[in-house]
Amino acid sequence: MAELLTHDGTWTFDDEVIRIVPGRDRGVHKLRQTLGEVAVPLHAVAGIAYEPGRKGGRLRLRLREGADPLLYATGGGLPDAADPYQVAVDPDRTGVAEYFADEVRNALLLNQVPTGPTDSYLLPGPKVPLSASGGDGAATFDGERVAISWNWMAEEGKKSAGARELALADLAGVEWRPNVGLENGHLRFRVKGAQATTQPPKHDPNSIVLWGMKKEIGQTALLAAAVAARLPHPADPGGGQAAAVQHDQRPELLAKRPEPQDAVAGRAPDRSDDPDALLRRLRELGELKRDGILTDEEFTAAKSALLRRFG
Repeated sequence: MAELLTHDGTWTFDDEVIRIVPGRDRGVHKLRQTLGEVAVPLHAVAGIAYEPGRKGGRLRLRLREGADPLLYATGGGLPDAADPYQVAVDPDRTGVAEYFADEVRNALLLNQVPTGPTDSYLLPGPKVPLSASGGDGAATFDGERVAISWNWMAEEGKKSAGARELALADLAGVEWRPNVGLENGHLRFRVKGAQATTQPPKHDPNSIVLWGMKKEIGQTALLAAAVAARLPHPADPGGGQAAAVQHDQRPELLAKRPEPQDAVAGRAPDRSDDPDALLRRLRELGELKRDGILTDEEFTAAKSALLRRFG
């Protein structure tokens, strides 16, 4: 088992699941704290990278396209601080972060996890009910219906139309866009059978304007993800409701071997049939312990995991 503890969060890996728990510091983004613990199955991972920096660095997990409703709903628009799949690494934890990344890469190779897109969500999405406020209104979602209400900042057309209630079965999709520069973002619900609107969000009765405040970004992004997770997967528009898929239900996900460049950053992977690799990794662990980077408990756990992998 590999474990990384930082002020920004805790990551653990047991060869099957990467568990991510956000830190409790005030600097940790509200979205990550509200989302809470995330369990990422190995077959949802496309790659991992540790990026060294002046003060520690950053560990980034790359998920397969279409595996996570949050990443799909937000379209890559989340700021780094709000992304639950990356963590800031403290200066004294860089060695542990590198070891953690190596363990995940080796597991991807040994399990021959594919790196291509998925046709169903492999993570369940945020829990409901959820509420979120924007610049001109607020939305709530209970898993079956979206309710929208307006505040005094809403355009007269929206206020005249009054509050709206949209059944999940009537939705074709959800669109979330963050603000960029002076341009506001929006949370838009697309209704089945309705022609795609060209109305700006401030006039669209199915859209809430987003100004870009930190709390606003977090709550609206999570609500968009919760709706997306309960709609058909984008790769299977004619299917039923999307759901998280258990690893043992999808053996075909292991049919394709990942490309080397997707699983390895800058060096050849250690193979389980290479005795020199085992000795090399044991020496590396010993050096990390000697230098005080690994505690006794971390060293013992890492050594046991290494011996199991090469056993």
